[in-house]
Amino acid sequence: MSFTLKNVVPWGRSFDEYVAMFSLSGADLRKRILGCGDGPASFNALLSMQGGQILSADPLYRFSPEDIRNRISETYAKVMEQMRKNKHEFIWTSIKSVEKLGQIRMAAMDKFLADYPQGLEQGRYLEGKLPHLPFADQEFDLAVCSHFLFLYSEQYSDSFHVASIRELCRVASEVRIFPLLELGSKISRHLQVVIDSLSSMGYLATIIPVYYEFQRGGNKMMKIRSVEPGRGNQDAETG
Repeated sequence: MSFTLKNVVPWGRSFDEYVAMFSLSGADLRKRILGCGDGPASFNALLSMQGGQILSADPLYRFSPEDIRNRISETYAKVMEQMRKNKHEFIWTSIKSVEKLGQIRMAAMDKFLADYPQGLEQGRYLEGKLPHLPFADQEFDLAVCSHFLFLYSEQYSDSFHVASIRELCRVASEVRIFPLLELGSKISRHLQVVIDSLSSMGYLATIIPVYYEFQRGGNKMMKIRSVEPGRGNQDAETG
């Protein structure tokens, strides 16, 4: 048995986890950032409080605060059950137990829910769905995508991943994706195909270790930038 979900579920990470997952420096946090697929993460709420320029896009944001709260409540029991059944797929060092994980995740999602109404009014949370985003070319300096692309490899094809990453590269100068594992703590079945496809289209996809690992083996992110015309496959890096 391995950790599995039939559909994408609302499950939010904390600001500190975002910083670690994406190796975000102080300079990175001062950029114009798009959080794509953020769901009920607290990254937008806390970065905005610090004066950051952050916009989050997710299909979830078409729902009301109460609807999202209800969906989180429904999701919580399912995810926690999967966690208990598949504890071996995770590293319990910084997070000591399944119960502690639940507390950390709910604290992050509560921060999101507290910020969500104001964030909607300010235009910081917008309904948006890959592979087509409602933004102008190069509107952002950095786009980050946490626990959606690659994680749901069974549910979404390699062509969906390529189209989605191309769209992220259209709206942002740099794209970072974490993790590169799919559910079940396995390297995504689409990873190499995605790297090869992006390279053939003139994008440099680099896999970079990060100082974060909860899913066992999930300590790498992908960074994608466009490269000069004609450089092609020679610039693709997978190490």
